[in-house]
Amino acid sequence: MSRIVTRFAPSPTGFLHVGGARTAIFSWLLARSRNGRFLLRIEDTDRERSTPEATQAILDGMTWLGLDWDGEIFYQSERAHIHNAAVDRMLETGQAYWCECSPEEVEAMREKARGEGRKPKYDGRCRERGLGPGPGRVVRLKAPQDGATSFDDMVKGPISIANEEMDDLILRRSDGSPTYNLAVVVDDAEMGVTHVLRGEDHVSNTPRQIQIYRALGLPVPRFGHVPMILGPDKKKLSKRHGATSVFDYHHQGILPEAMVNYLARLGWSCGDQEIFSKDDLVRLFTTENLGSSAAVFDMDKLLWLNAHYIKEAAPERLADLLPPFFEAQGMPAPGREALLTVIPHYQTRAKTLVEFAASSAFFFVDDAALVYDPAAVAKFLTADAKARLAELRDLFAALPNFSEESLDTALNAYVTATDTSFKVIAQPLRIAVTGRTQSPGLHQTLAALGREKSLARIDRALTL
Repeated sequence: MSRIVTRFAPSPTGFLHVGGARTAIFSWLLARSRNGRFLLRIEDTDRERSTPEATQAILDGMTWLGLDWDGEIFYQSERAHIHNAAVDRMLETGQAYWCECSPEEVEAMREKARGEGRKPKYDGRCRERGLGPGPGRVVRLKAPQDGATSFDDMVKGPISIANEEMDDLILRRSDGSPTYNLAVVVDDAEMGVTHVLRGEDHVSNTPRQIQIYRALGLPVPRFGHVPMILGPDKKKLSKRHGATSVFDYHHQGILPEAMVNYLARLGWSCGDQEIFSKDDLVRLFTTENLGSSAAVFDMDKLLWLNAHYIKEAAPERLADLLPPFFEAQGMPAPGREALLTVIPHYQTRAKTLVEFAASSAFFFVDDAALVYDPAAVAKFLTADAKARLAELRDLFAALPNFSEESLDTALNAYVTATDTSFKVIAQPLRIAVTGRTQSPGLHQTLAALGREKSLARIDRALTL
């Protein structure tokens, strides 16, 4: 059996959107699960809309997701001579012909067919005229006129289109440029692609492309068309549903392994399992388990997965990833050692790296710049509470060491000695050192802050 080859072929007219990223993941998994090759082709023939910035955005998204490709990147715009050589071969073998009908004439043909209740299409009037090249002329495929073009879709099953439903599509425009359907076929054949997974919006293109493969005498790859992704309102996913660029989720603090897991699971299943490492996906992936109905994007599910991966991540990795999220809040990136001290206290609390940075920022701001919640101050920093804070300050200052264990012991001893409840001292102390009413355990928070910062913040709270 020949080696499987898949590809991802985005157009660089914008960012790598969620649907495209999922298609790339499925194509990558199909290749990797069968020890095949995964190729990347940039379809940049739309010269007006394709930009280097969009190309880079696609590459950044692929790299962030960890979707490595084999060999060099193919750029469709550099291959027009190969595409046109294929058109010339079809002209020589009688599989294509020159057509001089103007766009206005073709539209008139279609309008007439509509009025007669027929399929609106080009009527083939130049098909047997034996025309050669000339100004304004295009090259059309001499498509079969009877029978059907059929294929077994890897996702949707058998699909068959009557050939009389299709017209002789244009292969080369009047300006000499090859059309999309021709270029895709030639490129996939030249690259040795054996399996094509793509969005279901390409289903209508597939019979036409199969006809081109056959006209060129080329082997036809397996095709599979994955359904679209819908928003929670069951409408096509768009900007109104939030981020649609896959890289936007990076800026929202989503880990790439969470995004890959989520998108792979969005339209593919393996029993009831929800959490898959990339190695799991490669080992278990099969096109037989791809769903044939549209999937709904669920942000809560993505956040649930992201929280899992944050919890399971090595603290050292999070320390590498977090600095930009602090800087995005307008504060300097914390030192690595300081981050490593705090990270374990938030790995079970944060759903995103944005939330991680926002929740833990109080650890790293200057003591004089700590912002206090005024409502919390008014409610909890009463005169009686400040008196207890002053006692606790002296207790902390006298501790032989400022470890979590030592602080926990000291706090429990204070509660016992003063015959009070822990909740009486907890919130005043928490607000004093964090400015807010939520934080990790007090003994953990104090130890992570260190003695100097903890005492300085209590001193400041006593003056509020």
